[in-house]
Amino acid sequence: MSSTESPAPTPAEAVPASNPAPAAEQQAAANGERNNNNSGDGANNTSLYVGELDPSVTEAMLFEIFNMIGPVASIRVCRDAVTRRSLGYAYVNFLNTNDGERAMEQLNYSLIRNRPCRIMWSQRDPALRRTGQGNIFIKNLDAGIDNKALHDTFAAFGNILSCKVATNETGSLGYGFVHYETAEAAEAAIKHVNGMLLNDKKVYVGHHIPRKERQAKIEETRANFTNVYAKNVDPEVTDEEFEKLFTKYGKITSCVLQRDEDGKSKGFGFVNFEDHNEAQTAVDELHDSEYKGQKLFVARAQKKSEREEELRRSYEAAKNEKLAKFQGVNLYLKNIPESYDDERLREEFAPFGAITSCKIMRAPSGVSRGFGFVCYSAPEEANKAVSEMNGKMLDNRPLYVALAQRKDDRRQQLEAQIMQRNQLRLQQQAAAQGMGYPGPGMYYPQPGAFPGQPGGMIPRPRYAPAGMMPQGMPMAPYGQPGQFPAGMVPQGYRPARPPRGAPNAAGGPAPPAGARPPTGVNGAPRPAGQPVPGQPMPRGPAARPAARPDAGQPGTLTAAALAKASPEEQKQMLGEAIYPKVAASQPELAGKLTGMILELPVTELLHLLEESEALDAKVNEALEVLKEYQQNDEAAEAEAEAEAPKTEA
Repeated sequence: MSSTESPAPTPAEAVPASNPAPAAEQQAAANGERNNNNSGDGANNTSLYVGELDPSVTEAMLFEIFNMIGPVASIRVCRDAVTRRSLGYAYVNFLNTNDGERAMEQLNYSLIRNRPCRIMWSQRDPALRRTGQGNIFIKNLDAGIDNKALHDTFAAFGNILSCKVATNETGSLGYGFVHYETAEAAEAAIKHVNGMLLNDKKVYVGHHIPRKERQAKIEETRANFTNVYAKNVDPEVTDEEFEKLFTKYGKITSCVLQRDEDGKSKGFGFVNFEDHNEAQTAVDELHDSEYKGQKLFVARAQKKSEREEELRRSYEAAKNEKLAKFQGVNLYLKNIPESYDDERLREEFAPFGAITSCKIMRAPSGVSRGFGFVCYSAPEEANKAVSEMNGKMLDNRPLYVALAQRKDDRRQQLEAQIMQRNQLRLQQQAAAQGMGYPGPGMYYPQPGAFPGQPGGMIPRPRYAPAGMMPQGMPMAPYGQPGQFPAGMVPQGYRPARPPRGAPNAAGGPAPPAGARPPTGVNGAPRPAGQPVPGQPMPRGPAARPAARPDAGQPGTLTAAALAKASPEEQKQMLGEAIYPKVAASQPELAGKLTGMILELPVTELLHLLEESEALDAKVNEALEVLKEYQQNDEAAEAEAEAEAPKTEA
């Protein structure tokens, strides 16, 4: 991948305004900003912090970009410890400081995957990162001012360590931060730019106040409120009557009853007292009191953002309370026979405890969808039902029973399981090859890697039916399977055993006397077991156990046949049956999706083979998980704040 320098926006021109911006305006709107906690000029430092990265950016992409500046020692994209998703920032280590300085000059704010990156010196000392010296806050920025335009505007006052405009998915939030190397440069910027016009908008520039200090000030202001909000006011009440209602509690500085365009009362208003104690008395005495037949609601006036935050917290609390109530007692059932109704299902599960609810989910037409829920009064009863009923045959169908989970929890659990199993396989394969398991996340450039693949970046082969090369295995010229460097085994790939009767296989016939061994490119001997170019991989009766049924034929794979096979053979048989069905709808991702689906229990896989709709639903679910895993999901913000330099909000 290559990166091109983003076109530099014209620096915002500073024009004196007629009136200076008020210095006491709140910074509470800047709830999402981060602290540019980087200090130090990068002397004797070769490590760069690269932020604002797209979640799909990898070490290989960054290596192609930064290696053009100078030799790169190592690159690390920081990822979530559980999901392994990118956290949106990385560290690039050069071999010398001069290359790091050139990288900052040439690549800062350049586009990587259509997103401008932000580069600064890495500061490992958290105490130095969190110092507010030289950090300024700018608000009321024009939407057209981006990171580079802000940097170019404020660079005239001193050396800038970091510069950022706060944004969300819709664009600029109208405020930003500039972190100078010295406090003197920050003072000069505040003195010259505060109250000036940037792109015809008057901006406020001041020292950055940490979130904790701002929060303490906000809490103090809330505790000493003077503005009161009243609603449920009778529409016939006049402005004079509304003001008279509150006048007896103290001196009023302003009073307004909100009205629409036609002059009709909206039923609410605001009253501002001169003293906090008077406002508190009015709230205490008038709240829930009756006035002209209406029960009044009187409370401290709140901003819209504050009300929304309180509503969000109350919603989350109610949601968590509901989840805790049903945690461990609600069961999820699937593969329920179509002939079953709620009562018959309740009879099946009644012996294990007191059932509080039992429901089979149905389509709008009333036809059973094959799954449902049973809720018990105690976790012990639910656990007993799971152990006794999971896998039980109902009308010749194996019932699947498990504790109910939210969709997000299931997705996270599936991702974690896939990641753990892949890492375990890689460790086992590396141990079998006699080399240590490389630590995760760090990329060290090395020769001999695949074209387009960085050293240490191992391709992920997918599930492949018998006789087919695993998808994702690199192919050398002339259709030969690519050769992996020593110890670099494709993740999840298991070398297939040589088929019975194959040349050089144990107990198999030897090649004819005088026959030449197969050769590779340029006459080099071909490794044993490697396919010959232009010839299909060995197949035939001798390549498979005679007792195994042809799982690819629908209807021939049964629970009885699977019971006679080993766990590994069961997965292989099920995989051969599921793969063609998945390939029919997702030919390019069939291998990966089949591999993900094969993580499910055998009883559930049998159900998927019988019910095409259930299989389609599972394929769609796996596809969503795969897309989210590859693209993002904006990963754990907590870890990002713990590791990355940021501007504390």
